[in-house]
Amino acid sequence: MNHNDENSKLNQSIGADPFDVDNLRLSQDFASSIGLKKILTTVPVKKPNSQTWVRVHPDEAYRLPTAVLEVKEDKEIYLVARELWEALGEEIIPIMLYTAITRQGNLFIWPIRMPREDGRPNAWNQSAHEAAQIAMEKWVRVKSNQSLGAYDIFESSGTLSEPTWPEVSFDALLKIAFKDRRIESHDHPILRGLRGEI
Repeated sequence: MNHNDENSKLNQSIGADPFDVDNLRLSQDFASSIGLKKILTTVPVKKPNSQTWVRVHPDEAYRLPTAVLEVKEDKEIYLVARELWEALGEEIIPIMLYTAITRQGNLFIWPIRMPREDGRPNAWNQSAHEAAQIAMEKWVRVKSNQSLGAYDIFESSGTLSEPTWPEVSFDALLKIAFKDRRIESHDHPILRGLRGEI
């Protein structure tokens, strides 16, 4: 009996075809099935792009109303320590930070401006908050509509699986997201730049 006959008999005896695509196909949780655990080192702070399906964490513990400083030249957002809020005045922006995730499992912090103190509505911010609320239960895409002056919100028409949220606290997410962008003193280079000292 030759080698091929032996393999054929062995495969028949165990009922497995070595080229059965179902046995060769990677599962969606491939990393966990072979004992890999992804280390979370980057959490972008950004709004989702118009082609990305997103969900927002429904737990209130995973969102934060706070104040930030937006450096428009660098398109960066800095967390500002509470004791500096009064001194910075109109430089800081009241904002809601939502924890969000893409279909690919990439976490990000979605910053959306809070309503103005004067009570005047802002359709861009209002529609973004509405999108975030809907995204707590459904997959959505958000696209700017310049003629409307607000975001269009699209809901998935398919039955998409629920997101798998990493087991990490919101505090830990913030530390990763803002590790190099936290302003804790008046001597911070960003604030010195605003005062014209550097």
